[in-house]
Amino acid sequence: MQKKIDQIEEENDTQNWNKFVKEVKIAFSNKSKAADAEWKIETFRQRKKHIMNFMIEFKALCYKLKTLELIKRKNLVLGLT
Repeated sequence: MQKKIDQIEEENDTQNWNKFVKEVKIAFSNKSKAADAEWKIETFRQRKKHIMNFMIEFKALCYKLKTLELIKRKNLVLGLT
């Protein structure tokens, strides 16, 4: 990063400098927003459960439901034959 700053200062071109500053602000603001969102997700709770525990249970129930649906379909097909 310092190399880029030195290069821009040597050129004495304010348009490049302004572009550089804009790019830096965009880059760091996006990371800040992403970090904030990640922190909110990590601390989110569903009732008293941590969101990760809730999601594990939710996915397990979805998997069981899908498995049950597949078994029901299989039994239906077997019953028709």
